[in-house]
Amino acid sequence: MPDLDVSRETWGRLELYDSMLRKWNPAINLVSRTTLDDIWARHFLDSAQLFMLAPNAARLWADLGAGGGFPGLVIAILAQELRPGLSVTLVESDQRKCTFLREVARQTGTPVTVLTQRAEDLPPLHADIVSARALAPLRDLLHLAERHLTPAGTALFLKGANHDAELSDALETFRFTFQKRASQTDPQAVILSIGDLARE
Repeated sequence: MPDLDVSRETWGRLELYDSMLRKWNPAINLVSRTTLDDIWARHFLDSAQLFMLAPNAARLWADLGAGGGFPGLVIAILAQELRPGLSVTLVESDQRKCTFLREVARQTGTPVTVLTQRAEDLPPLHADIVSARALAPLRDLLHLAERHLTPAGTALFLKGANHDAELSDALETFRFTFQKRASQTDPQAVILSIGDLARE
């Protein structure tokens, strides 16, 4: 994990998650089959790098479109040891994926809330952090973030090579501050850290 000193127990939880993902993936398609050979970099490390960017005061992290649990379930596993005051909520509309997420949480002993709903249909979550990975264009993500973030909250989005065009498009609808950080797992990707979100 990037610059994270975690215990053997936390590594064990991540390794159990890995083995369950490989077992369930043929039936549910949690991640692309072509990424399984590089699962630690493509999924676990890619998710863990967001954990480093969480404001210390954050108490609720909401991961939208959680899918197979990246980044949200990795965040929850890390938080159990490193940030026990941080609660994590996973939002996923696919019932089968939610069953997987709950089973990994149960078997790894990870406290997490899994909501089987679309993010746009949920009442506001009042989260300090909202994250998403491979869910939607940035402008659509900001509509969801606006709904679920506290006024002082931070959105953390993993974005690919097209991020500059997505930023330009989003700035036609929203005002926000942002920081762009290079991804540790993809030279073309960035992590966008977005705050002070308001409608233009």
